[in-house]
Amino acid sequence: MNPAALEALILQVLRESPEISPAEHLPETVSVERPKNREHGDYATNIAMVLTKAVGKPPREIAEALAHKLIDHADIASVDVAGPGFLNITFSAASQGELARTILNAGNVYGYGNALTGVRVNLEFISANPTGPLHLGHTRWAAVGDALGRVLTAAGADVKREFYINDRGVQMDRFGASLMATAHGEPTPADGYHGAYIQELAIEILSKKPEIMGLPQSDQLVAFREAGYELQLAQQQGVLDTFDTHFDVWFSERGLHSSDAVARAFSKLREQGHVFEFEGAVWLRTTDFGDDKDRVLVKADGELTYFASDTAYYVDKRSRGFDICIYMLGADHHGYVGRLKAIAACAGDDPEFNIQILIGQMVKIVEGGQEVKLSKRAGTIITLEDIVEMVGVDATRYTLIRYPTDTPMTMDVDILKSRTNENPVYYVQYAHARICGVLRNAAEVGIPMDIAGFDTAALTHERENDLLGVLGEFPRVVQFSAELREPHRVARYLEELAGTYHRFYDACRVLPLGDEEISSIHKARVVLSAAAQQVFANGLSMLGVSAPERM
Repeated sequence: MNPAALEALILQVLRESPEISPAEHLPETVSVERPKNREHGDYATNIAMVLTKAVGKPPREIAEALAHKLIDHADIASVDVAGPGFLNITFSAASQGELARTILNAGNVYGYGNALTGVRVNLEFISANPTGPLHLGHTRWAAVGDALGRVLTAAGADVKREFYINDRGVQMDRFGASLMATAHGEPTPADGYHGAYIQELAIEILSKKPEIMGLPQSDQLVAFREAGYELQLAQQQGVLDTFDTHFDVWFSERGLHSSDAVARAFSKLREQGHVFEFEGAVWLRTTDFGDDKDRVLVKADGELTYFASDTAYYVDKRSRGFDICIYMLGADHHGYVGRLKAIAACAGDDPEFNIQILIGQMVKIVEGGQEVKLSKRAGTIITLEDIVEMVGVDATRYTLIRYPTDTPMTMDVDILKSRTNENPVYYVQYAHARICGVLRNAAEVGIPMDIAGFDTAALTHERENDLLGVLGEFPRVVQFSAELREPHRVARYLEELAGTYHRFYDACRVLPLGDEEISSIHKARVVLSAAAQQVFANGLSMLGVSAPERM
């Protein structure tokens, strides 16, 4: 039995026991928690205290009546009432051990659930100009956003990952001017783009299109801009592929404006009654929904504002059938939260459901005790390629994911290169590799992987119970990670699981010594180890991190 099954069992008992809680007072959910003190059982619940006000009975009376019903279940060894009305529940050894079989039978979908089944999610987690390499801020979102997409999918959501290409506006012209100046051997404009990559792009453009130099200056700038755009976008796509981050949609801001998306958005907003004109400009009355000021959509000279793009983009996403639009923005975008939610409200949506904004804080890289600030290629920024070159894909992804996005973080290159327990990705990957070694050795000495026939009741040691308890928590961790949009919970869970497995391995001999005869406990511990290996593999996969079999 796992915690989700226990929650379902308690709800079932309450439904079948109107004398404890009449139907009109039945809760929608029951919460069970794993107590810190294992003397208090495998799980505890406060359901009696939750029901007491509605039912009109003392919580201990409710708890004792519920305990009397639960103890009859075959998977439960004991139920104790503690304090004001807590229920402390202990599973039978056979029930606990059965979890290992459940995990192995489920395989790579153990931990998956249906909490978000039927929900269509648009997950936009990188928005960048195609004018240079992806930088450190993009790298954090490349890791966290991809992991969030995996976790949401595991919770049942239909997720589409989207990259928003900022390919419209003055920055694109400055990019083209920088490439053209470099190709002519002239100084880069003061407001242009610098760094070795500009020279690399200019050389590549000239090698592919030497005729470009013969064009009139205005045509030449456009030609350099468009050729550079194509090459730089391909570079961004290539480095993201290397980073194991993949997008379903590459959405062009230009495409937004060349289609009828802007007109459709304005029409929808007018229908909702939130568009007005003032001093020749067209405005959206976002103050109706908590924004600090109304926003201009079209200036008096007829030029569309960037806010018009934001507005049309959101309405376009919703028109594509997405229930929830998640935006993952950088640390300097706090001011966008209120206005984006106001856009959703002006469009007639629920700003607390249909749109969600996550803000990522800054990342600092330290090597040799000193902050690393410069890139060899980009000149002034640390790029995704720089980070991967320093510490590798797995270490970069895992480290960026394991911290809550709303907190600043420091990546210590020296630690992330080390093969010690100080390095969190090594600590988790080593636990997986260690189990793979145990399973290889078990096969060599003739211990069968008997998933169907092993003795579940043989797993009675305290450390075995601890390990089973942590393994049973994985589906809930995945569900909470998805619902709270916090994939770092999966990483921290894996670190807890690694420590728990190591303690189990130190206390419980898995393989027989010398000529010792293979017993049911050896077989059961091999199956338990295999179940732990499966959960490590599943969890690392949700983070987009490899699960090596040897280290």
